Amino acid sequence: MTTVLLNLHNAGFYPMTSMILAMGIFYGGIAQVIVGYMEWKKGNTFGTVAFSSYGLFWLTLVGLIALPKMGFEPENATSMSAYLFMWGLFTFFLFIGTLKISKGLQVVFASLVVLFWLLALDKATGSEAVAHLAGALGKPCWLMLRYSAEWRWQTERNDSPWYPSFRLFRPPRPGDWGAVVEDVAEALCANALLQSPAKTVSVQE
Repeated sequence: MTTVLLNLHNAGFYPMTSMILAMGIFYGGIAQVIVGYMEWKKGNTFGTVAFSSYGLFWLTLVGLIALPKMGFEPENATSMSAYLFMWGLFTFFLFIGTLKISKGLQVVFASLVVLFWLLALDKATGSEAVAHLAGALGKPCWLMLRYSAEWRWQTERNDSPWYPSFRLFRPPRPGDWGAVVEDVAEALCANALLQSPAKTVSVQE
């Protein structure tokens, strides 16, 4: 949920607010660290490392947002791309650890590796072509588009003629983003039911 809310901010639906920071601290951060401790109590080393690390990832991400407001120097494109690249590298090693566990976990961690590295590439280059790169690699991409027609995505279709792995979400009328968010939420729930325990990771334009 924290990831979806942050990505909605990145897509321009609302500004950075205390809601996102609170979700990052308490739900994405502290809650996952607690789950990591619970996995440690059960003797699950992989679960301990994964949950604790991603909980701390959210806490550090909140720090990157909040600390500059306290007078610390903000991150730049180079440092942020390095940050995301290293998290992608860490996730890649976790992915290797899933090869002897379950297909579902392999899908989750492989998708996270791609997501982290695409975000790192986006920060490093400032390019808006990350979604196109993901599509060219055949990675699942969900795009929320404006109502107006655009030659790359054409009109009145929810797939892409260029990228078979794309799924398009369009508002039924200009400015009706609430309907788009509802469609995405329903699709996420449907995927969770069909692919459990695998999860779908979305890349948005």
